[in-house]
Amino acid sequence: MTAAAPLAGATSAAAPSAAVAEGRWLLAATALLATWMQGVNISLPNAAAPHIQGALSMSDDELGWIFSSYIAAGAATLPFTRWLAGRFGRKAVLQAALVVFAVGLVLVSRATTPLQFVAARIVQGAAGGPIAPLAMAILLEATAPPRQEAAKLSAAVAAMAGVLSGPSLGGWLADRWDWTVLFTLGLPVAGLIFLVVSVYLPRSQPGRPAPFDAVGASLLVAGLAALQVFLDRGERAEWLASGESRLEAAVAVVALLAFLVHRLGARAPFADRALLRDRNFVVSTVMISAFGFVLLPTVALTSPMLEELLGYPVDATGYMTLPRSLALVAALVLAWRAPRRIDNRLVIAGGVALVGYANFRMLGYSPQMDGWPVVEAGVLQGAGLGVLLPALTRQAFATLTPALRAEAGEVFNLSRLYGSTLGIATVQILFYGDTQAMHLALTRTLTPQRLAGLSPASLAGLNEQITGQAAMVALVDQFKLLMLVILAAGPLVLLLRPPRPAAAKPGAAS
Repeated sequence: MTAAAPLAGATSAAAPSAAVAEGRWLLAATALLATWMQGVNISLPNAAAPHIQGALSMSDDELGWIFSSYIAAGAATLPFTRWLAGRFGRKAVLQAALVVFAVGLVLVSRATTPLQFVAARIVQGAAGGPIAPLAMAILLEATAPPRQEAAKLSAAVAAMAGVLSGPSLGGWLADRWDWTVLFTLGLPVAGLIFLVVSVYLPRSQPGRPAPFDAVGASLLVAGLAALQVFLDRGERAEWLASGESRLEAAVAVVALLAFLVHRLGARAPFADRALLRDRNFVVSTVMISAFGFVLLPTVALTSPMLEELLGYPVDATGYMTLPRSLALVAALVLAWRAPRRIDNRLVIAGGVALVGYANFRMLGYSPQMDGWPVVEAGVLQGAGLGVLLPALTRQAFATLTPALRAEAGEVFNLSRLYGSTLGIATVQILFYGDTQAMHLALTRTLTPQRLAGLSPASLAGLNEQITGQAAMVALVDQFKLLMLVILAAGPLVLLLRPPRPAAAKPGAAS
């Protein structure tokens, strides 16, 4: 997910260049469309997961791959975007990304096995990684300086609206047509963006790229990717009992250790050492990881709960997740426009408290409830996360020198993206383990004598009820975990420092 990409690490353009002046409004609108397209494809399959699972014979423990494969692939290509744009030109890189993204859409819609689907999502996500930051750069170049704050806010809204409207849009489309329509309808959108960029965006001359630690970035990406695969595949492969999991764990450990060793000796390492000396940036980056850990796992857990345990149809499930996105966008706009005289640390603390309370409300979920508790908790959580996103971004960049902000944006976004993939993998592992343990606990007293005389249909119905109860208990446990993660990040607010007066003016957090 690059939902915060428009917020973090984007540099302000001086003014619209003469070459883009003619079509700057169309370019700006297209950049926002590209940001929304990249975000919506993260969560678009969520509400339609039962259709996808049935069509591809995908097991329950593979559903998390729908999210994690796309996000992890985007996170892997994100660090290379700035270097690629400097080496080949912004227009050429964006056009190539759009073409590969369209290929990924075609491959996803034609997948017939879970492996093909995940591979296609990796292609799609890898192409989507550079789209949001490049779209942000184009948006700023096409916007006059007095309107650039509004442009950044629009990009943030487009990104988050994309991520959180995905389940609603996907559920509505899948219920009326086929699940493949979720992806094939993205082709004309990608084609329109490609056309506008080709006509109105001038081809920048490739120059000398800024110094970039390709070795360090590659080692970091390889280590985190191996760790992600280990977590995603571990349950199915029986963890370290299998050679596959041992290999993945070894690659993760070796690559991450090599990254640390390389970083100590590199002249210009990926993630400049000066970033680690800025307390605000380090603390805010840790907290944004917790933000990612909570947001997408909640989305990933809610739709299956509504469909499989509460019996709501796919389109209704999508509609019930929509209030969360509306609350998040509204809170994001209000927090972005909050007066700078308000202590930003109080805003962050308020956002943490609101998200924690929302997850506390989720602990009361039960198979007998209707949909209103889900809507209410979603609105509270969305409002809290909408407050946290701009407040943490502003705090992270408030005390950084301008020369560090581009690289800081990459690190900041990577932390949030990998927080999301780690969160999805963690709740997926714990959910299925807790479900099995609870199922065993509930059936422990069901002796053969008690079950004697029940028909096969009655036994099947009883097992279905027990499985549903066990799954609900396991789901509530995961919401409790997410609550504890965000509350554990809360005390870090005490480590934040107020920004320097020069950094407190509007636009400094960009």
